[in-house]
Amino acid sequence: MPEEDISKLKLDKTRLATAGTAGKRARRKKLFYWALALLLLVFIFFLFMSGALRRTHKVEVATVSLVYPSQTFTLLNASGYVVAQRKAAVASKVTGRLVSVNVEEGSRVKKGDVLARLENEDVLAARAQAEANLSAARFSLEQARAELRDAELQFNRNKDLLGKGFVSKSEYDASEARYDKAKAAVSAAQAGVKAAEAAFEEANVSVNYTLVRAPFDGVVLTKNADIGDIVTPIGAAAEAKAAVVTMADMDSLQVEVDVSESNLAQVKVGEPAEIQLDALPDIRFPGVVHMIVPTADRTKATVLVKVRFLEKDPRTLPEMSAKVAFLARTVRPEEERPRTAVSPNAVVKQKGRHVVFLIAGERVREVAVRTGERLGDMVEVTDLKAGDRIVQRPPERMKDGDRIKIIEK
Repeated sequence: MPEEDISKLKLDKTRLATAGTAGKRARRKKLFYWALALLLLVFIFFLFMSGALRRTHKVEVATVSLVYPSQTFTLLNASGYVVAQRKAAVASKVTGRLVSVNVEEGSRVKKGDVLARLENEDVLAARAQAEANLSAARFSLEQARAELRDAELQFNRNKDLLGKGFVSKSEYDASEARYDKAKAAVSAAQAGVKAAEAAFEEANVSVNYTLVRAPFDGVVLTKNADIGDIVTPIGAAAEAKAAVVTMADMDSLQVEVDVSESNLAQVKVGEPAEIQLDALPDIRFPGVVHMIVPTADRTKATVLVKVRFLEKDPRTLPEMSAKVAFLARTVRPEEERPRTAVSPNAVVKQKGRHVVFLIAGERVREVAVRTGERLGDMVEVTDLKAGDRIVQRPPERMKDGDRIKIIEK
């Protein structure tokens, strides 16, 4: 065999090294692809478990509400205001300048308390003079009575002596005239005392006219004048104030509402009612229809109805907005507590239990609830609080953690 043919049988070490390197690269690339596929599967599994790949549900929203059982037997609702049935703008009886004001808004006062005082130095001086004149008149009366006693004794003595002939007729006549004169002087002194007492009483009245007093027990609502202001009973003078304060009897508070003429047949005196104040929305006050005012408002076609509070609350103030529910019957004690309730369409049964889907951002959270009695078109539920947003008519395939999109109405 030729020599060159034998040389062809030799192994090419360079080519073998290159082929080995290529094989290793292919195996590494294959392992890399397998690892990448595995990571992709793990990522997809994680997204699925977290709900990112779940279907987005379009849903309507309902709200958990506080419902009072009385709403199920309410005949009629009306709106109005709290009004004090006894209210006064307290003014002075004379014109003068205020020198002191003893109350402010919110002050509780008793009947007869001095609310303010006008300058009264002149009437105080007049009262002091009248008091002195009264004292002088009383002293004059005492002097006249002493003179009467002396004249009476002298007259009786002369009468006895005249019978015995020891005094003359002229002496007797003089003592009798003195006695009559003393009696007349006592009568005059008594009249003078009465006149002085009347003058002193008049001076006292004038002083009291400068004191502004509370006409009844109540609370000061507004202060209309202050120290230095001129007040007058008629308020006609320039810059003069007619009233010093405005006050109200807080025990006379009632709610006045307008009831449509067409609904008046559902309201009668003595009918039970519930009062809700806008300022205290979580409290229902028991009430009763006190009066149906016997006249209608032709411009609004309504009749004024007054509802009296059965329970007092110091937080109730005049002119507060109020809503009144006229009831078919009196609320029982167990019906006074509000209940959390939802629309029955929001409650679904899954695996033998009742659940609702609570909205938390863009997802829902499944919450198991216990249902109670039916309250009108709502149903009582537990384990929820008023104001929570839940899914109305949840889809059959909705699960805990599903993504949602709220349908805007």
